[in-house]
Amino acid sequence: MMVDKRHPSPSGQAGRAAVPLYGFQPPVGTPYGLEVSTVEDFFAEHDDWPWNPPRPGRATFHYLIAVTEGELRHDVDHITRTVAPGQWLWVRPGHTQCWHPPGAARGPFILFEPEVLRSDIARLLAPLTAHDAPAVLSPHPDDGAWLQQTALQLLDEHRALGHRPLDVHHALRRSLLEALLLRLANAAGIIPTGAAAAGTGRGDTYGRFVDALELHFRDLHRAADYAELLGCSVRTLSRAAREATGKGVRELIDERRLLEARRLLGNARWDARAVAAHLGFTDPANFGRFFRDRTGMPPAGFAARYDMTGP
Repeated sequence: MMVDKRHPSPSGQAGRAAVPLYGFQPPVGTPYGLEVSTVEDFFAEHDDWPWNPPRPGRATFHYLIAVTEGELRHDVDHITRTVAPGQWLWVRPGHTQCWHPPGAARGPFILFEPEVLRSDIARLLAPLTAHDAPAVLSPHPDDGAWLQQTALQLLDEHRALGHRPLDVHHALRRSLLEALLLRLANAAGIIPTGAAAAGTGRGDTYGRFVDALELHFRDLHRAADYAELLGCSVRTLSRAAREATGKGVRELIDERRLLEARRLLGNARWDARAVAAHLGFTDPANFGRFFRDRTGMPPAGFAARYDMTGP
């Protein structure tokens, strides 16, 4: 289901524990970047890994869990999410995730690589596949039964490997996955108003800003930098950000830098000086103030909280 691809340690971090990167590795014979199981089977098949002790990691693929019974607790980017029956957990590529000990949660567990989606479908799903989309989704009950049934149909088809020609089998699996994701993306209350109004791809101002931010948050730190990069005015960019998120451009930039700092300090075990340099702070003291003002603790204090989760 997952294979560990550890990042090499950054300069000056030799000997420190690096957060593992899990690549997609389905069971032998599973075709085309898509695996479907159940969360209860995942718990049963993996014994005490990876929750004893809890070990943070990142994945190169999406995974989606529909909770049908019980309650699932799962950390996504350092925040513990509680997923109740009828809700869905969506962990996207690059998110820092950490499993909690198995509970009574049951439901379909879908893992897929981004490339499994056709390009036209991927554009329609951009608001939900985006890195900053919500981790816990609560579709309206009117959509819930259909979504759950489609997920179970996808599970049945996945388990029917060998019953049909392989290309037909995969076409059915992909069609069911795409139908499920499209219905989930368009269920009432799922996508924030601004994101839904932003369009079907990354041609909108806010969408292009999010893409640019993901590429340049280490070196571009002002709204004017991104406005120039996108070929629009600061006012236009600010309005797009406010409409989509209710936040200003600088706040979004700072949130992305802070998220990366938390990942590097907490999981990758970088020291504060290395994180400061990586994020474009010319003075480690400035980074310390930046981090403390937003988290209420110094970088070293935050890192100490994760010492027990290292390999």
